[in-house]
Amino acid sequence: MSYADDRAEIEDLMARYLFALDFFDADAYAATFTEDGVLDWAMGEVCGREAIRAEATGMKAAMAKVFGSDTLLRHFVTNIAISVEGDRASTRAAWFEAYNDGPDGSPRMGTFGHYEDELARIDGRWLFRRRRIVNEFLEGRKAGPGNPVRTMEIQP
Repeated sequence: MSYADDRAEIEDLMARYLFALDFFDADAYAATFTEDGVLDWAMGEVCGREAIRAEATGMKAAMAKVFGSDTLLRHFVTNIAISVEGDRASTRAAWFEAYNDGPDGSPRMGTFGHYEDELARIDGRWLFRRRRIVNEFLEGRKAGPGNPVRTMEIQP
């Protein structure tokens, strides 16, 4: 596999994750993680694919409490930095969301942050071993002053 192939597959994983999130597909969301994967998000740390699936099942209700039940959210990822060593990878990527809360339901910019990921290639597919979601709008979840790309390391 070339770096270009790995990068394309990892970017595809990131897209599948966001589509699953935005369309509240808990099965597809959980399938982006390894069996022992870790999701570190605003509501805490969740360990294991089945626990992540259960957490994702409640995300629609959690988001409705924040944004309202009629609000459509769409997440986007950009500025993707990827480091690959064999069957392990590390990424940093910026994310932002838009939602239909503007005048006449028009979209407006929502919140933003970045992802800090550790990935593993399992049976030929890239999956998240650990996904940490940094939220610039939440106390205790902000990035801080340092460049997050400088902290990218491949985890054993």
